[in-house]
Amino acid sequence: MGLLVMILGLVLFFAVHTLTTQRGLRARCIDAMGEGGYKIAYSVVSAVGLALIIWGFARYRATGWIDVWYPPTFLKHITIALMLPAVILVVASYIRGRIYTTLKHPMLAGIKLWAAAHLLANGDLGSIILFGSFLAWAVFDRISLKHRADAGGPPIPVGGAGNDMIAVAVGVVAYVALAFAFHPVVIGVPVVGA
Repeated sequence: MGLLVMILGLVLFFAVHTLTTQRGLRARCIDAMGEGGYKIAYSVVSAVGLALIIWGFARYRATGWIDVWYPPTFLKHITIALMLPAVILVVASYIRGRIYTTLKHPMLAGIKLWAAAHLLANGDLGSIILFGSFLAWAVFDRISLKHRADAGGPPIPVGGAGNDMIAVAVGVVAYVALAFAFHPVVIGVPVVGA
């Protein structure tokens, strides 16, 4: 049951996120609902999808775990190491500097790195579906950005190397918080000693 709920959440979440890549369809939705209505609907469907993903994955982990393969321990260590640059890349998409100008879309690079790293460390069916879906979506979105006339998001000022240092510092703090507070408490899996 949990796996099906998670999959439903993934479908909802990625349906609205994929809608943004379809600029003509998105424009027609905005015309029909108004920009405010579109943003509200987008936010509600995204939140419902995310809630279903989280609840479904938690139920799956508690009641219906299905092993596909057994990752060796060293892959978990690689995952822990890859998560630091993944978090820094996500932060660099908001605190824009040279990292942003070099990669153009550090958020998608961070999501791809996060998803790929978690695929290395998790060999169960639910994790493969969850992280594989995020990886596939991030690859799709990056490809779609190459074919769009607009960047898709609101402009954020781009700074220099100082912003990169701030992004790295904030990324390190966020990484520590995620690894030692969020992951063991919310996800239920300790990062160190797992």
